[in-house]
Amino acid sequence: MGAVEMKKISTLGLIALSAFTIATGGSAVFSHIHTVTPVNASTKVIKKDTVKERHKAILKKLVTYTTKESAGPTGDYYWDNGKAELVGFKHMKAGDYHFSSDKKGRSAKAKAVLTYTQYKESKGSRQGEPLDPPAWPDINDKVAIQYKLTGRIYHGYLYNRSHSIGDSLLGKDSYDSKYNFTTGTRPQNVGATQNGGMRHAEETVEKYWESHANTKSTVSYETTPLYKSNEKIPRGSVVDIKSSDGSLNKEIVVINSVEGTKIKYLTGSIISTLNSTKLDQSSESNTQKETGNNVASESSASAKESSETQSTAENSVAQSSSTEDSTATPTSDASGWTTAPAGKVFVSNSQKYYTRVKNPGNYELTTLSNAQAEGATQAIRGNQYAQP
Repeated sequence: MGAVEMKKISTLGLIALSAFTIATGGSAVFSHIHTVTPVNASTKVIKKDTVKERHKAILKKLVTYTTKESAGPTGDYYWDNGKAELVGFKHMKAGDYHFSSDKKGRSAKAKAVLTYTQYKESKGSRQGEPLDPPAWPDINDKVAIQYKLTGRIYHGYLYNRSHSIGDSLLGKDSYDSKYNFTTGTRPQNVGATQNGGMRHAEETVEKYWESHANTKSTVSYETTPLYKSNEKIPRGSVVDIKSSDGSLNKEIVVINSVEGTKIKYLTGSIISTLNSTKLDQSSESNTQKETGNNVASESSASAKESSETQSTAENSVAQSSSTEDSTATPTSDASGWTTAPAGKVFVSNSQKYYTRVKNPGNYELTTLSNAQAEGATQAIRGNQYAQP
């Protein structure tokens, strides 16, 4: 049994944590627990067995889809799977959350009782830096992924450090533990449309908050990565979402796959690619972190900007492309910012482009026309690492 990390746990919470850890056979990471309401043990065991069987059936489907390098029935790396099946929330109150590992040291269940306040406070900017999940690959290859659903081709890193509970929902607390992250493929994180995969689950809750502004209702949110045998990379995740007012109640299954790329889920390495989609000249080492990995908060903020603002921002960069000089090189200043030459931009892994960045090695420098042709869009907002 692994070590237990705990913060802000009451005496009753500690007792419940010990019981939970023994029952699950894993090690749990509690980041914020208040008090505990006793749970009917026999009812809980029956419910857990039911959920366990349900997950076994889901894993079987996930293995089929991932083996076939499939985007699943929607083509967007997820499918809706009926109503939520939640276990272990009776002792949790509004604002509580915890992340856990299984007995093999892999990221396991992540759960939270989300509030509108958490969502509101996380809007506008990313709240932290993504952590390396357990078994994060030593080499993160750059690949080209062609999506059947959209016809677009993504050029960038194969893997993202994928939140189990996203920044846009849990804010800074989503960075408390590496067990809130899994090694997820790019489409697992955002799908083929930028609104699929795990992003679909996050947007489901965001839309609930937008339609219930300032509500006192809460949303119970649980993500369970599913692994085949001793594999270290999950085949996918089950996300269960239920609001306290009952108006939101659904289960979403996310597929950790890549069209045209066969993955070795034991290590995360690439077995084979279709039409030489692996870009051998570039990869991300374990010591590098691409600034755009946390696309959830960026996609969320960008989606809420008006199309007029987007058009204006893109036009401002497009004007500089008329003076494009293919031989020009980026320039750096004393404060550490590197500015792209006229007509060129820095493209992040989240397919957003910027005119100046702090760590140019973590971006692809390309012409504006190439960036737009490959589906990249200009970032509406910046952060301490990159500016539009």
